[in-house]
Amino acid sequence: MTDSSPARGTDDPRVTIVLPCYNEQDHVVAEVERICAAMDASGHSYELLAVDDASTDDTLARLRSVESRFPHLRVVAFATNGGAGTVRRIGTQRARGEIVVWTDADMSYPNERIPDLVEVLLADDTVDQVVGARDQEMGSHRFLRVPAKWLIRKLAEKLTNTRIPDLNSGMRAFRREVALPYLRLLPPGFSCVTTITLAFLSNQHAVRYEPVSYARRSGRSKFHPVRDAYGYILQVLRMVMYFNPLKVLMPPALWLLGIGALKVVYDVVTDPVYIRNNTIMLLMAGLMIGSMALLADLIVRSRDA
Repeated sequence: MTDSSPARGTDDPRVTIVLPCYNEQDHVVAEVERICAAMDASGHSYELLAVDDASTDDTLARLRSVESRFPHLRVVAFATNGGAGTVRRIGTQRARGEIVVWTDADMSYPNERIPDLVEVLLADDTVDQVVGARDQEMGSHRFLRVPAKWLIRKLAEKLTNTRIPDLNSGMRAFRREVALPYLRLLPPGFSCVTTITLAFLSNQHAVRYEPVSYARRSGRSKFHPVRDAYGYILQVLRMVMYFNPLKVLMPPALWLLGIGALKVVYDVVTDPVYIRNNTIMLLMAGLMIGSMALLADLIVRSRDA
């Protein structure tokens, strides 16, 4: 990984914008221009950290060709592809601003509204993250993405007891100091945005949702409908297990124990001297899962102590 130049333009930027770039050669310069124009007009000190994730096209060359035009632009090049989550994690760790913004370089998000998200954090110190909640789904494979994301979002809402208008929006701003303890939890892929949302919600950090428009992306989507949807589901369960395992494990344990107890009554009524094997299996499964839930909760409480 190489940083092509030292930081320029401001000594202490207030905002750091992390922009993952992977095979975005046809529009990455336009995206940089749009972001810089919006931030320049806002008056906030900032740095734009454009990270080329080992692109196989001319994305890196085009970023470096315009670097001198934008004094707040820093170009970072990865030697190997690490994924969007890796880019965002390392970009946040290297950020100098107290507020970090994540967005995409594919022209799908209204990046001219980045100052609006920043203003929410500056105006209300009780809010720790602002998410650009998209008004529609414009990606490829919509017939698979829309129901899959709806189900995953409803699962996350159930497990966190929080309404989540958009669980995996790629456009968000948050306080870097609050996010730092959770960066180690970020997976390398797209579900990193889901992770940072659930990490904040699970630890009672206030998250606000601002409606934003969402356009069809430029270039080819990197989203794989089956693999990435599966990854999202696993990440939701993993994050809730990490912070509140009782939410995941105790409901099935109680259901199994309840069904097993009813089955015991049925077995005794039908044959007073014989308890069927499947009844014992239901009870044992419920007890084992319940024990795992209590042990996991104890580990979480010990870790946070």
